[in-house]
Amino acid sequence: MRVLVAEDETALAELVAAGLRRAGFAVDTAHRGDTALDRLGLYDYDVVVLDRDLPGLHGDEVARRLVAAGARTRILMLTAAAALEDRVAGLDLGADDYLGKPFEFPELVSRVRALRRRGARPPVPPVLERHGVRLDSVRRTAERDGRDLGLSPKEFAVLQILLEADGAPVPAEELLERAWDEHADPFTGAVRVCMSKLRGKLGEPAVIRTVQGVGYAL
Repeated sequence: MRVLVAEDETALAELVAAGLRRAGFAVDTAHRGDTALDRLGLYDYDVVVLDRDLPGLHGDEVARRLVAAGARTRILMLTAAAALEDRVAGLDLGADDYLGKPFEFPELVSRVRALRRRGARPPVPPVLERHGVRLDSVRRTAERDGRDLGLSPKEFAVLQILLEADGAPVPAEELLERAWDEHADPFTGAVRVCMSKLRGKLGEPAVIRTVQGVGYAL
């Protein structure tokens, strides 16, 4: 789903973003606290990976304002300070999880996925099933009647959103907001193209329907 990486070390931010994209997330980056706060107000992120020592606006203040605004975005705080009092301070500010630097990347991905599941309303299980379609968000597998679908990261993300909606229609605008990053052009027809490919891989009988004037439903 959609993640913001707020980290002032540009090389590290891009490395983390690239790894999260490979894991199937749509990722934006910010290198200053004030920039991160602006983006958090503009986009509906599932998780923010927030470095504590940001310039412009300290990461503590970003977390404090995000929590005060009642945002649903989950906060994974990063810091080079690994002392117990630093972890406690970060969690007391409203962070949902805490990871010290340096960290193992698989652990970061696992924590982001866990926060994303907990942040959903209602919380969603790691395995989703409907009409013979089975998606495992931890193992990153998707099947229909036992047949592997071989989905791309975007197709996987869109299918996951539709499964989480439990049959309710999801607007194309919401799919674009949640499965693509800030560089996506809303006029490219990216959602329509992705949906066409996803339908082809799911096969017959069709399980995704277009709800005229509303969106798509599974």
